[in-house]
Amino acid sequence: MPKYYDDKEEDGRACGGVREDLRQCLLESPCVLQENKSPKQCLREGHCRSLQVTFFECKRSMLDTRARFRGRKGY
Repeated sequence: MPKYYDDKEEDGRACGGVREDLRQCLLESPCVLQENKSPKQCLREGHCRSLQVTFFECKRSMLDTRARFRGRKGY
């Protein structure tokens, strides 16, 4: 279950839940904590890949005209 639902206030932006979970995943990754790299560098190296793909799909679904009927992907 995503951490987004546990006592967090609602983010009004689109794909806010996935964005917050991706941010937390990157900040808690060993790449940032132990190797002292920036979250941007760790994202390029492939950390938290599943959340990155989910975030991309959510943002892409905003441009898809069929999303009006299907709803946004993500949570």
